[in-house]
Amino acid sequence: MHLLGHLVRFIVSALVLMFVSWLVPGFKVGGFWSAFFLALVIAVAAWIIEGIFGKQITPFGRGIVGFLVSALVIWAAQFVVSNVSTSIIGAILAALVIGIIDLFIPVKTPFEQGISGKEKRR
Repeated sequence: MHLLGHLVRFIVSALVLMFVSWLVPGFKVGGFWSAFFLALVIAVAAWIIEGIFGKQITPFGRGIVGFLVSALVIWAAQFVVSNVSTSIIGAILAALVIGIIDLFIPVKTPFEQGISGKEKRR
């Protein structure tokens, strides 16, 4: 994928995080740039976790384990990105809302390989 495609995904992810910050009590993002860097930290953390444990445990994986890992990544990211604060409950609620939004506006991690491209070649 081209650089512009990655940039658009991070911008959409940042806008989703800003909306979630407005909606969820206990989860606050200071502005667009904080949300943008939070989206970057979440994507890198997901990429690292996926590399170590496999796709089933990543924040983008399905199931309760993926949901809990997503909440943990959101909670831990507050220590890396400035102007972001969340409680454990806020991170869990944010992960829930982000999961619901992802059903309607799917935003994949930029580090994810396109499976559909491999299927088209076969």
